[in-house]
Amino acid sequence: MPLKPDPSIEITAFRWVPPFAQGVVRDLRVRWALEEAGLHYRVRLLDLQRPPEYLREQPFDQVPTYRDSEIHIFESGAIVQHIGEKCEVLLPRETAARMRAIQWSYAALNSVEPALWNLALIDLFYASEKWSRLRRPGAEALARLKLKRLSDWLGESEWLDDRFTIGDLMMVTVLRNVRHTGLIAEQANLAAYLERGEQRPAFQQALSDQLAVFREHEPQGAAA
Repeated sequence: MPLKPDPSIEITAFRWVPPFAQGVVRDLRVRWALEEAGLHYRVRLLDLQRPPEYLREQPFDQVPTYRDSEIHIFESGAIVQHIGEKCEVLLPRETAARMRAIQWSYAALNSVEPALWNLALIDLFYASEKWSRLRRPGAEALARLKLKRLSDWLGESEWLDDRFTIGDLMMVTVLRNVRHTGLIAEQANLAAYLERGEQRPAFQQALSDQLAVFREHEPQGAAA
């Protein structure tokens, strides 16, 4: 979905991040949901050093935030659920199916992501620290346990429930946090699940749009 300069929806995103973070910054989730829903949006770009007034929009100084003609909210899970309310592709209207989709989006954020993100922090931010080398085996074991539980639930199914929903959208982006490891490949069904999500045209467009911004604003010498 081409970005328009004057749509009612605006999200915030980073102008540039280091290569290891490109493709996993959480505005990707919102871009993907908007693509699935067929909604045009504009992006307000922020530097890694945000202006102090941004804390009035996002008290934890993160991206993304979301604004439309009715609301202004933060937290990617809340934003994706709001977009899902506009699009049955993302969020079923039948009550039980709708709540299962929401349940899985919360599971992605609360039951799976903390363990995977903890491992990513150790590997990508603190790899040279003595404490991180000591902590890593336990962090990897917990991440592997969470992935095994997810794999057992998924089994041979295509998606976490009867069809693709916001639960899958959130889970796929969470799994990408450990793309620098071989943990996903240890569970063949999870590897196939991740690939299915990443092959959706809406995901491909969202990822392309995010990466294009980073390429456009890459600091001189950053790729060296």
